[in-house]
Amino acid sequence: MASMLLGSFSLASSLTAGSYVTKASWYKTKKIQNEYLIIRHQQQHNLKHHYRCIEAASTSKERGRSYSVTAASGESFEYEHQDPRPKSLLVSTKDSLNTFFRFTRPVGMIATAINIISGSLLAVENLSDISPTFFIGLLKAMAVILPMHIYNVGLNTLTDFEIDKINKPNLPMASGEYSLGTVTIIVASSLILSFGLGWIVGSLPLLWVISFNFIFSSAYSMKLPLLRWKRSSVLTAINYIVDRGIMFNLGLFLHMKTYVFKRSTMYPRSLIFAIVFMSIFGIVIALFKDIPDIEGDEKFGIRTLAVCLGPKWVFWFCISLLEMAYGAAILFVGATSSFLWSKLITGLGHAFLASILWYHAKSVDVKSKEETFSFYILIWKMLMAECFILPFVR
Repeated sequence: MASMLLGSFSLASSLTAGSYVTKASWYKTKKIQNEYLIIRHQQQHNLKHHYRCIEAASTSKERGRSYSVTAASGESFEYEHQDPRPKSLLVSTKDSLNTFFRFTRPVGMIATAINIISGSLLAVENLSDISPTFFIGLLKAMAVILPMHIYNVGLNTLTDFEIDKINKPNLPMASGEYSLGTVTIIVASSLILSFGLGWIVGSLPLLWVISFNFIFSSAYSMKLPLLRWKRSSVLTAINYIVDRGIMFNLGLFLHMKTYVFKRSTMYPRSLIFAIVFMSIFGIVIALFKDIPDIEGDEKFGIRTLAVCLGPKWVFWFCISLLEMAYGAAILFVGATSSFLWSKLITGLGHAFLASILWYHAKSVDVKSKEETFSFYILIWKMLMAECFILPFVR
């Protein structure tokens, strides 16, 4: 009996011990599995972080390629970056318009539009002339002239493609956003549109404006015998004087005076002043625009005044010329006006512009392409400001 009890006790002990061993093994196995899963999860997390770093550092040309990374466990993972959402029609249209806007050289386009308004206002004799008839004539002038501006910059883009890669690499054609075929279509379409609308409108002075602009801009840019005037600073200055200084302002004045208002031609002092002052601005722009482009011009053998005499000499010559023009405007135009409001606006306005020009000129490093280009844009802004003053010259 005792032996039976002892055997039973031994069997129970062995079963209990076996049970404890089994449970311990199970818990140990479970612990190992959990640790493995944690390590596995950590590796995947690190791998995803690594992919995000690769994606952030990749360039636009590298997008779409596959990346293969080998994990520490020896397994291979592949990641292929693709844009999950294609551009919407609205975004694509916005990008296209932005590219076209940059192609038109927006500073020049805006300055041309403001100059059209200013030249048209020179024909206004009293406030009653500011009527729907005036605005219709103004819109016709805009519709005819602005496409010709696009032709000008487009033709210059075609002929200066290699130079722009150095001087203006952000332009659509130089950067590869526009192809040669695209720019050619834009240039041809703009030219046809300008002359077509000019013919439909039927204003002879507007046809003069776009015809002279077409001839002089083509002579400035085209690589043909006796042309390519941009190679000479003197010919470039003559181009600006005749085209933008004389024909542009005279043509717009006659368009409003004879075609819109149907009046006899009389040439007021405001028109003479506008022609003279805009011609001076034309000379300054023709010379100054070459300062930021010295590197490309030298490489392609374009002997501008900035290349021959140096940027510093041309810079201060342009500043001096503009300052003298502002001084003459104050003394001989503003001070001699018979209207008090004209004296105040033209006198104080030109004094203010002269002080701004001198203030900014003193801090420009003429050896810096970025600073001289920024100042070149400022000169265009000064021209726009002058366009607002011109109609008040009486």
